[in-house]
Amino acid sequence: MPVINRFCSIFVVLLCGGIPSLSSQPILERDARFHPLQAPLEAGMVVAQDTLAARVGSDILAQGGNAIDAAVATGFALAVTLPQAGNLGGGGFMLIYIAAEQRTYALDYREVAPAAAVETMFVNSEGRVDTALSQRSVLSTGVPGTVAGLLEAHQRFGQLSREQVLAPAIALARDGFPAPESLAHSFLQAANRFAPYAGSREYFLPRDGKPVQTGEIFVQGDLAATLERIADEGVDGFYRGHTADLIVAEMNRHQGLITHEDLHKYQVKFREPVRGSYGDYEIWSMPPPSSGGVHLVQILGLLERLDAGRYEHNSAGYLHLLVESFRYAYADRSRYLGDPDFVDVPVEKLTDSTYLDRIAAAIVEGSATPSADVLAGNYLDVESEETTHFSAWDGEGNVVSNTYTLNFSFGNHIAVSGAGFLLNNEMDDFSSAPGVPNAFGLIGDKANAIAPGKRPLSSMTPTLVMRDGELVFAAGSPGGSAIISIVAQVLMNYMEFGMNPAEAASMPRIHHQWMPDRIRWERGISADTRALMASWGHQFESQPRIWGKAESIERTGNQLHGATDPRWPSSGAASPFFTPVPD
Repeated sequence: MPVINRFCSIFVVLLCGGIPSLSSQPILERDARFHPLQAPLEAGMVVAQDTLAARVGSDILAQGGNAIDAAVATGFALAVTLPQAGNLGGGGFMLIYIAAEQRTYALDYREVAPAAAVETMFVNSEGRVDTALSQRSVLSTGVPGTVAGLLEAHQRFGQLSREQVLAPAIALARDGFPAPESLAHSFLQAANRFAPYAGSREYFLPRDGKPVQTGEIFVQGDLAATLERIADEGVDGFYRGHTADLIVAEMNRHQGLITHEDLHKYQVKFREPVRGSYGDYEIWSMPPPSSGGVHLVQILGLLERLDAGRYEHNSAGYLHLLVESFRYAYADRSRYLGDPDFVDVPVEKLTDSTYLDRIAAAIVEGSATPSADVLAGNYLDVESEETTHFSAWDGEGNVVSNTYTLNFSFGNHIAVSGAGFLLNNEMDDFSSAPGVPNAFGLIGDKANAIAPGKRPLSSMTPTLVMRDGELVFAAGSPGGSAIISIVAQVLMNYMEFGMNPAEAASMPRIHHQWMPDRIRWERGISADTRALMASWGHQFESQPRIWGKAESIERTGNQLHGATDPRWPSSGAASPFFTPVPD
């Protein structure tokens, strides 16, 4: 790819419409003129929730790395620049398309429950779930998978050395970078949560308990040292040796459960992707223990059967079909989804055409189905908000779609003293007790009960889309329980309504997750539409919300088009070769 090396790496931040503040984020109208970043296929592209991390991935492509190298470098960089969700102490899921093999791999590097975990560990003496333990204590921490996952992807599919792909993240941590407003705002919001923990105070409240300010150079020396150990020693630089000692010391300091043996035994898993279709498009997404792929395939299959595209985009008729499809999918999620190494997840039955036909036949135009009447598997013959997504595409056609998380923004807010990174609170993604909602209001059953070595259920939905045998779209988003519905709407915007990635990410969204039986909505869903849907029996939350940060890349011929979500002001798309799109 010599043409790339003649150009410096250039990146563009796609802030459609401008964002005045984190609390007031406009969503573009459909007739607004806005475009994704465009670049030649041979150059490649990276999209991420942080511009510096996207630039890191772009630079790796310019150095001759492939999409896997770029994705891994971006993932490690996000651990430095986006500590709310980018991480070393969490876990996630990665879809990897290898063009030479014409094969998609699904890499599961989800956290696992420690060996000392028990099913009732968050249930108090009165039989109630103690959310302070399941969400805010060190007991909420699962054994981290991110480092093992990123290194496994790189070792198996990367081209550059481990030292090369980690060097940018090390430099960002060691030398620092000006904190953007979004990061400073997040530190301010989390200050009280950081305060009880010595490591968190040192790293994020460095000036007498005050957080890092906008524009301040944010240096993370301990994190740089941790990254250097990973670069030098690989997996052993995190799961053994000094870093492992620091993790276990933090556990012991707060009566946590993770031991050296838990860290030594952690393993990533390659699983078979979930496959589905919508019209001429073929969908590839994550299998359990992510619920994302199963229910994305369900939702898109229902919308196709219901001919949802006959309605105007975001009209009452269209949104009604979205809500009904979400309702049935999330009901199934509550009962059947869990870690397939521990429970039998009926993926084929839940995505079977006969099953989807039966659900579609039960959905009535102009009439909401009460969620209380929707039982999981009714038609079977048998049954953190703060996550982040990034995608990378190279000139050879290799593609990575990756979603990873700490669960909550900044996880459980406990930083590992001496190591510089935060711990996750993914144990809350288990069902602490059957029928009890987690922090996102999701209800689970025995399939997702806590057990030693088990992976908690997730909604993360990294997705790849093919048409006529060619990969044409990569997408994903954070958003907690709404990830599945966000990705479904982005894909519908692209496949059914012909939107480019920038448009597809920017349109107002809705969300429904079976229980509670209410529609979450964004500004831009008109009052008339809501009133008509209410007359059909739908219930809306009283106020609009903003959620999700979709990141997408589209291929059209020999061009790539990448876009990030305007809901997050520091997102970016980057390519070693940037071609502006003419008006």
